[in-house]
Amino acid sequence: MSDLVTGDAVVLGLRPARLPSRGVAFVLDLIVYFVGYQVINIGLIFAIGSLDSAAFAAVMVGSFLLFMVGAPIAVETLSHGRSLGKLAFGLRVVRDDGGPIRFRHALVRGAMGAVELLGTSGIVACIASLVSERGRRLGDVFAGTLVVRERVPGARVVPVPPPPPGLAGRFTGLDLSGVPDPLWLAIRQYLTRMGQLDPQVGAAMAVRLADDLVARTGTPPPPGVPAAAYLAAVVHERQSRDAARAFGGAGPVAYGAPAYGGPGYGAPQPVAPAGAVVPVAPAGVAAPVVPQVPRAGGFAPPG
Repeated sequence: MSDLVTGDAVVLGLRPARLPSRGVAFVLDLIVYFVGYQVINIGLIFAIGSLDSAAFAAVMVGSFLLFMVGAPIAVETLSHGRSLGKLAFGLRVVRDDGGPIRFRHALVRGAMGAVELLGTSGIVACIASLVSERGRRLGDVFAGTLVVRERVPGARVVPVPPPPPGLAGRFTGLDLSGVPDPLWLAIRQYLTRMGQLDPQVGAAMAVRLADDLVARTGTPPPPGVPAAAYLAAVVHERQSRDAARAFGGAGPVAYGAPAYGGPGYGAPQPVAPAGAVVPVAPAGVAAPVVPQVPRAGGFAPPG
C-alpha cells in the first residue's frame, strides 16, 4: 500500500500498479490507437493522394502524432486517468495527493511517453518502473502522478454472532461514548473468530475484553452473564444505535437462537425483564451462596 497524504492530512491507502499490469494495459491501448491510426491512414491516402511527396509525408507524420500522442492525452484528460487498457485491468492515473488528473498532467505524461515508450520501445519506462518504489515511470515523476489499482480484492466479511435473546435490548442506557474504536475492533474480531480459538484461550480473552469494556462504560454487567455473551450484547446495542441514526429505526433488532454452543462459553443465566417481580426465599431459609472470584469487571476467569 502507498501512504499518499491529501491536503487535509488524510492518509490514503492506495495500491500502486506494478509493471506487469501497466505493461499489458499499455499494449491494449497501443493496439487500439494503432488500429485507429491505420483506419485514418487509409482514408488519408485516398484524400491526399494527389499531393507531392513532402506534403504527403507531413500529413502522415501529423496523423501519427495525433493518434499516438494526442489521443492518449485526450483520453486520459476526458476520462480522468482511465484509458481503455487501464479500465480493463482496473487501473487509474491519479495525482500524488490522490486526486483526479487534469490536462496538464496528461500532457506531461503523453509528451514523456512519446520519448520513453515510443522512442525507446518502452525500455526506459520499464527500467524506471522497476527502480521506482511505487512503480512510476518518468512521465509520472515529471507530471506528479501515480497509477493505482482501483479493483482490490476485498476480504470476506464475517457477521458478528447475535446475542442471547435474554440480553438483546438490555443495554439501551449504556454509555458507549468512552469506548475507543480499537477496542470495538478487537471485540468484533474476537466475536467473529471465537469458534476457531482454543476454549481456555478464548474464554480468557473474552474476560479481558469484557473487563476493558466495563472499565470504559463504568457500568457492571448483569450477574451470571458470560463474558462472550456480554460482548455480543453490547456490540448489538452499538449496531442498533448506528442503524437508528442512519436509517431512523427504533429499537434493537430481534435475533433467533444465539451462536454460543462451543466449549468454554456457558449458557447465560435468565435475566428477569424490567418490572417483573423476582421471587424471594422464605424467611428462615438460607439461600445458597455461590463463591465467586472478585474481578474488576465482575467476570469469573476460565477454569
